[in-house]
Amino acid sequence: MLRRLLAVPFLLCAASSLLAQAESPFVPERLPRVEALLQGEVAAGRHAGLAYVLWHGDREVASGAFGKADIGTGRPLRIDSIVRIYSMSKPITAIAALVLVEQGKLRLDQPIADFLPELKALQVWNGGTLEEPKLVAAARPITVRMLLNHTAGFSYDFFRDSPVHDLYRKADLWNAATSEDFLKRVATLPLLAQPGTAWNYSIADDVLGVLIERVTQRGLAEHVREHVTGPLGMVDTDFDVEPGKRDRLASLHRSDNGKLAVMEPSFGVWAEAGRGFAAGGAGMFSTLHDYARFARFTLGDGSLDGKRVLGRKTMELARADSLRDGQRTSRPGDSWNLFASVCVDPGAGHDLCSRGTVHWSGAATTTFFADPAEGLVAVLFAQHLPYDEHKVIARFRTAVYQALR
Repeated sequence: MLRRLLAVPFLLCAASSLLAQAESPFVPERLPRVEALLQGEVAAGRHAGLAYVLWHGDREVASGAFGKADIGTGRPLRIDSIVRIYSMSKPITAIAALVLVEQGKLRLDQPIADFLPELKALQVWNGGTLEEPKLVAAARPITVRMLLNHTAGFSYDFFRDSPVHDLYRKADLWNAATSEDFLKRVATLPLLAQPGTAWNYSIADDVLGVLIERVTQRGLAEHVREHVTGPLGMVDTDFDVEPGKRDRLASLHRSDNGKLAVMEPSFGVWAEAGRGFAAGGAGMFSTLHDYARFARFTLGDGSLDGKRVLGRKTMELARADSLRDGQRTSRPGDSWNLFASVCVDPGAGHDLCSRGTVHWSGAATTTFFADPAEGLVAVLFAQHLPYDEHKVIARFRTAVYQALR
C-alpha cells in the first residue's frame, strides 16, 4: 500500500514500482501522472495543498498529500488532515434520512410540512421585481423525495439568476444561530420553481437536516454519528472538530492578487462546537480516508466491512436515477439519485466516467467519485475558494482514468 506525506521524484518512481503488480488496476507508468498533476498545481502556486486517495475494490492503491495545510504558518498538508467538505456533506445527510425511511419514521412521498409546518404555505416566484414580487401558491406539497433529489424548488444564495437569489442573500441563511433560526429564515423565501417540476441545486439538504432533527427529536450530528459515520468507521467526520484534533485542520485559501492567502471560513462552517448550526448540506468536516470509506459504501449493498447502514434494496433505490420527465442536472451527462449526482450518459458529459458513477464536490474544491463498473473510488481534497478556480477536478479525474489498464 502506497502512502506518502511529502512527495519527491524518488517517491514517484517508488510508486510505479509498487503498483507494477498483476493485480493492480493501473498501468504503472501512467499512474504517476496523477501526482505530477497535483504537485504541479502546488508548485505553480495555484493551490496551497492537494491530497488524494484511490481505492480499487477493498484495497487502497495510492494516496498522497502535497503542499501546505496553511500557507501562512507553513504547516504541511497531510493524509490525515481534516478539511471542510461543504457540499460533500449532502450525500451523508441524505443517507441519514434514508435510515429514517427504513425505520418507518419517514416516507419518501411524505409532505415535509408534516414535521415542518413552518414550510406548509410556501409560495412560488412567478415574476415581478424584488420590491414587487409576483407569487403563486405551490401546486403540491414538498415531499421528502423532493428534498433528496433537489426538486423541491429551493435554491442557493450564491446564484444570481433572478430576484429570488437576492432574497436568499438578504435572508443571510448561513449566519443563523440554530437550525430553528435557519428554518424561520427559509420560511420567508419564495420557491424558485413549483415543487417536483425542476432540478435546482439548493439548500434542500440543509432543510433535510432540520427535518431529521424534528423526526428524531435530537441533533442532526448525533443521528449521523450513530447511524452513518459511526457504523462506517468515519472517526474524523463530524459537524465540529474536537479541540484535540484541530492541529490537523487545514485552513481555507484564496488567491489574492496572484498570491495565496488564508481566508476566514464561509457558509457558517465553524470548527468550534456550539457556533452556528449543523448544516446538513454543507457543514461537515472529514479526512481523505474517512470519505473514501463513505464512497466505498455507496458502491456496495448498504454495508461496509460487515457494518450495515441501509438494506440492500434501499441502497439500490438510493443509487438509481431519480429524475423524470426530461429533468437533468446542470451537467449534461448527469442526473441525480437520492443522495448525489450520477452519470447516466457518459457520451453527453464533459468528464470521463462510467454509467452509474456517483460523484459530487464541495465548495472548497473537494471531490469524490465512485465508479461501479471499475470498482474504483477516488477522493481529492483542496481547501481553495472559489470552487475549482483552476479546473483541477476534471483534470484529476482524467489523470485517474487514463491510468487504468
